[in-house]
Amino acid sequence: MSDPSAAEIFTKAIAEHRKIVLDLESRQAVLEAIARVIASALRGGGKILWCGNGGSAADSQHMAAEIVGRFRRERRGLPGIALTTDTSILTAVANDYGFDMVFARQVEALGVPGDVLVGISTSGNSRNVMAALEAARSLGLVTVAFTGAGGGKMAALADHLLAVDSCDTARIQEAHALAGHMICDWIELDWIANQSAARETGAGRSGEAR
Repeated sequence: MSDPSAAEIFTKAIAEHRKIVLDLESRQAVLEAIARVIASALRGGGKILWCGNGGSAADSQHMAAEIVGRFRRERRGLPGIALTTDTSILTAVANDYGFDMVFARQVEALGVPGDVLVGISTSGNSRNVMAALEAARSLGLVTVAFTGAGGGKMAALADHLLAVDSCDTARIQEAHALAGHMICDWIELDWIANQSAARETGAGRSGEAR
């Protein structure tokens, strides 16, 4: 059996990747809306909750890490929580309530109005992510969904939907990672600009005549 050719694997994958990246250019309004709502939540003292399965769990942890740590610039840590990481909570909830509730239960415990939940699913039909979005809506959180083409059932549960125009799991995940990085870049610049403006306002007030 001969090895697959580069044209079959690498060339095809690169061409498909370019296509989904170019498609994101047409989604800039959606990306900006998501970035604005997340930045606004953080400025208001809210937190960002992330959830997904498999590769989307990894994306959730990745983006939470960029928010808590840093993306490109020095600034204070910001509150981002991946609901995919605590094995004791995940296994306890799955055992007691079923796997469909592993994220929703955490949203019920941690989510408050002013927070944002980002649910990630390449199909848009992951039942546990859908349950988390439903719980978030009932509690007054803003809901964001990252999905593949069409948005699946999650489309109806999201205030803001990024539906990547692909049905290929790998390409969708690549687009989600790029979108997440761009959103983190926006959030960080927004936070730093807001803090700088607050300091300037404070300095101006401190210099006012009394």
